[in-house]
Amino acid sequence: MEQRELKRDLKNRHVQLIAIGGTIGTGLFLGSGAAISKAGPSILLVYLIVGTALFFVMRSLGELLLSNAGYQSFTDFAADTIGPWAGYVTGWTYWFCWIMTAMADVIAVGVYVRYWFDIPQWIPALIAIILLLVLNLLTVKLFGELEFWFALIKVITIVALIAIGLFWLIIRFKTDSGVVSIRNIWSYGGLFPNGIAGFLSAFQMVVFAFVGVELVGVAAAETSNPEKNIPSAINKIPIRILLFYVGAIFVILCINPWTELSAANSPFVQVFALAGIPLAGGIINFVVLTSAASAGNSGLFSTSRMMYNLSKHGQGPKFLSKLNQNFVPGNALVVSAIVLSIGALLSYVIPDTAFGVVTTISAICFIWVWSIILISHIIYTKKHPDLHKKSHFKAPLAPYMNYAILIFFVAVLIIMFMSEETRMAVMLTPIWFIMLFITYALRKKR
Repeated sequence: MEQRELKRDLKNRHVQLIAIGGTIGTGLFLGSGAAISKAGPSILLVYLIVGTALFFVMRSLGELLLSNAGYQSFTDFAADTIGPWAGYVTGWTYWFCWIMTAMADVIAVGVYVRYWFDIPQWIPALIAIILLLVLNLLTVKLFGELEFWFALIKVITIVALIAIGLFWLIIRFKTDSGVVSIRNIWSYGGLFPNGIAGFLSAFQMVVFAFVGVELVGVAAAETSNPEKNIPSAINKIPIRILLFYVGAIFVILCINPWTELSAANSPFVQVFALAGIPLAGGIINFVVLTSAASAGNSGLFSTSRMMYNLSKHGQGPKFLSKLNQNFVPGNALVVSAIVLSIGALLSYVIPDTAFGVVTTISAICFIWVWSIILISHIIYTKKHPDLHKKSHFKAPLAPYMNYAILIFFVAVLIIMFMSEETRMAVMLTPIWFIMLFITYALRKKR
């Protein structure tokens, strides 16, 4: 019987928009409200710092993926460079990362739907999971098309928001809060209104806002021309960070004083409502709803591919490595969707705190994954200096930048441990890694 393989049905436009979709999600549209309330205008600096660090992580990821045609994800090179345990632990941790992230997304879907309909949050969350599962079971090309249109809506909205904000800035448009002005950024307590403590406490949510930036690497196995498409998508990340994160938040802070934005709601929706344009608030709410659905779609895609890849290499149950007639890992998709439905349950049990809990755990686990990419790249440059020298897509300032970013990640974890809101998640997350090391040890004994 012929062995089925994943189809390389994603085109350049799909990969480019998947990369954009990965960097614009619930963390920006919903989580930025909480981040702004903590850091005030200094949130712009937090986005720049985290975004710069992750660009260098992505350059390391890109060089590693293109150094060996056999690498389909970072679990492959982690196992090669660090050891089989690293591939196993990182692969399942990445699956867990995206499960937690996708849970946050489906919880957000329930929150957004309640903007129009007074129904329990868990109902739209469950409907979203079922719909995304059905669509993902069809073809990878359909996944690419879904992400293309989802991401396009996000891009158009943010560009429109920036254009409207700049226009209002020029004509000194008057809102219910006053005149749209750049002075709104520093006139309400300065750039660091809550001090260094407030500035540092925003890093957790901003780290979560960037989760998924590495999704372009997971999609590498299904691109028609990875040598061209992967570098192109990675090199455009800085422009996306400046436009979609820094640009959008800058405009929001100019339109309305940061003190008037609620931590519990999307500042993208609030800014138009506060400006006296309630209809626009509804339109933006639709956009952030599609954004959450898009991020959930990315989560289902990446978790199923990671399960498939792990099982194919003997690091998971065999039935998860089977592809259906459409050449997609159907069993892995179904299992991921079932686990993801816990998000709908959390939305029912603890609707007010569910989002904060899952985003913190997700951020911690993603720091592990990004750190493994950096460590793998350090070992790769030492083991294969010839390949590194010949690489057409070298990671800049390696390996020194790798060490600097690893130190930065440790600092972020310390900040999260020091914060009362996130300390419990930092203390509980190691349980996941202990479980993985135990299961890996047991598998080795067989």
